Formats: sequence, structure tokens, C-alpha cells
Amino acid sequence: MKIVLVHDWLINIGGAERVLIELHKIFPQAPIYVLFYDEKFVKEFIPEAEIRTSPLQKIPFVFKIYRFLAFLMPSAVESLDLSEFEVVISSSVVFSKGLVLKPKTKHICYCYSPTRFLWDRNIEYENKSFLSYIYRHFLRIWDRQASDRVDEFVAISKNVQNRIKKYYRRDSKIIYPPLTLSNIVREKTVNNPNFYLIVSRLVPHKNIDIVIDVFNKLGYELIIVGSGSHKNYLTKKAKKNIKFVGYKDDNEIARYYQDCKAFIMPQEEDFGVTPLEAMAFGKPVIALKQGGATETILEGVTGEFFDDPIPEALADGIRRLNENYSSYNPDTIRKHVQKFSRDKFKKEMLKLISCD
Repeated sequence: MKIVLVHDWLINIGGAERVLIELHKIFPQAPIYVLFYDEKFVKEFIPEAEIRTSPLQKIPFVFKIYRFLAFLMPSAVESLDLSEFEVVISSSVVFSKGLVLKPKTKHICYCYSPTRFLWDRNIEYENKSFLSYIYRHFLRIWDRQASDRVDEFVAISKNVQNRIKKYYRRDSKIIYPPLTLSNIVREKTVNNPNFYLIVSRLVPHKNIDIVIDVFNKLGYELIIVGSGSHKNYLTKKAKKNIKFVGYKDDNEIARYYQDCKAFIMPQEEDFGVTPLEAMAFGKPVIALKQGGATETILEGVTGEFFDDPIPEALADGIRRLNENYSSYNPDTIRKHVQKFSRDKFKKEMLKLISCD
């Protein structure tokens, strides 16, 4: 059976890219088609993969200006010639679900979410530009029609499964993304951890400003791993008890997980891998009670929820976690995340392919 993997683009490492890397490990002989890629990314993360591209790759510095080329991407993905393959697995962030394939070619779409800036977050991206309004209107029509070309949808969570049903009118299976961060065990560990941890891109919708407001008042130590467009604003807002350490590789991030007191996820995520990574090290999580977190966190066992993305609600969640901290069992927390293992992801993907 000739299998091919398709992903939108390869520029920065994120949850979708980590899933693609795992798919590449499962199907190492399958080429990977993308609209365009950054050579540095490929050399660092998937140097052995065979990467094939669309004509967009020929545009100089396309991985830096791609946001201005979105109007070209539907036709670019439709132009990919996959006629030699029997099974296509698209790791779809936005466009790769829109492949045009032969009738006998099976298209399985591993869907991270229906395109959020077109559907459930449409209003957040509204502006006064008439051209932007028209563009997103027609892209929404294309996105809906493109979903009909998929033979089988696989959702990353129940949360996403509900969105696929609502916006695409399609049923889907759920295969949770795998935990890809390896545990690093050191001889010396922190016996009494005292800092809280965030691992995130520093962009507005991640709600990190809410966490900073709370920790500015509480005075607890907070370490924030990550970078992004909101960093300067957040840095100016934060007091001395809050440290920004920038981008870190997986080994360094693992050490922060191992040494922290608790992990904080103040935003809604389609699934949310970072809290699971923290739990893999036996650490409790404080999370907004929305999205994928409601499927992965057991309140009072592996962490605490707060109901609204406001400082008062988060502060109450921190209070409850501190009061119950001695009741969190690291072994119980680690055991809970085993159902999100690489092995389980591999077995479920192979079973999916073998059934077709």
C-alpha cells in the first residue's frame, strides 16, 4: 500500500508538527508533501524525510511572507499530484484537506480543527477591510467544499469532533495526539518546587496577561517558556517574580516540567499537549475549563480548573490547588497520561489504515 503524508507547511515546531513527525516515524517510507518549508526546520526535526512541495516553494523567502499569500494556497494544494498513492493522510491545519485526488485514492484527514479564523473565531478576526471580508467569505466557501473531498476525518479531541460535525457536517473518529516529550530523569531533583510554569507561544489569545496580573499580586514565582509577538508587552507588564526564559529545546523544557510546582494553561486549546507533558512528570495543572483540557484533566486528581479567563477565577484556582497540593499523587498523575502515549497513537493509526 503506497502511503503519502501531507501537511500545510513546515516552518516552526508546534503541536501539529509534532504529530506529523510521529506520523513520519510510523510511515518512514512515505514522502511528505507540503506547500512550502524552511530548510532549517527539516534539517533539525525530520532530516531523513523526503519532502515534496508545491510551486509556492519557488517564491523567495516564502516561509517569511506566506501570510500575504494565503489567497494562493487553495489552488496550490489542489495542484499537488498524488496520483501514484493509494492512501493519503493529511495532517491538516488549514489547507491540506482540500486535495483533489483520484476516486480510488483514500483520503484520511487528521484534523486539528475546522479552520478557526473562518468559523468559531470568525468575529475575532473581523476588521474594517472590505477586501479581507470578501477574501474570508470565499475562503470559507472553499473550506466547506474542501471538507467534502475527505473520505474519513480523524479528530484530535471530542471538542474538535463536535466542531467537525457542526461546520463540516461530517462524522469523525477520535485519535488523541501522542505525548512526544521524553521524560528526563536526573539524580538531583527539586524536593520542594516553588515556581509555577507556562510553556506557550506569547500571543494575545493565550491569555498570559491574565496570569501575569494574578502573579503580580500574589508574588509567587512564575517562569514563562516561549516567545512570540506579545513578549515585549508581557515583559513590561510583569514584576520581578516573573521570569521570561525564551525558546527552549525539548530537553530544557523537560527540566522545567520536572522542577516546577504546577503548570498553568490559561487559554482554550483544541487539545492541549503542554499540560499533558507536565502531568507526565507528575505535576498538577491549573487550566481554563474549556476545550481539550476538559478531556485530559481530572479535577482534584491531576489538577484544578477555573471557569472564566479572568484574574479572579485563576487566583481562586491557584488557591484551591495550594490547599489540596499534598493530595496530588505524582504516580497517579503520570499513570493518567499513559493513554496518550506514542505507542497507543501508533497502534490506532495503523489500525485505521489496515481497516481501509
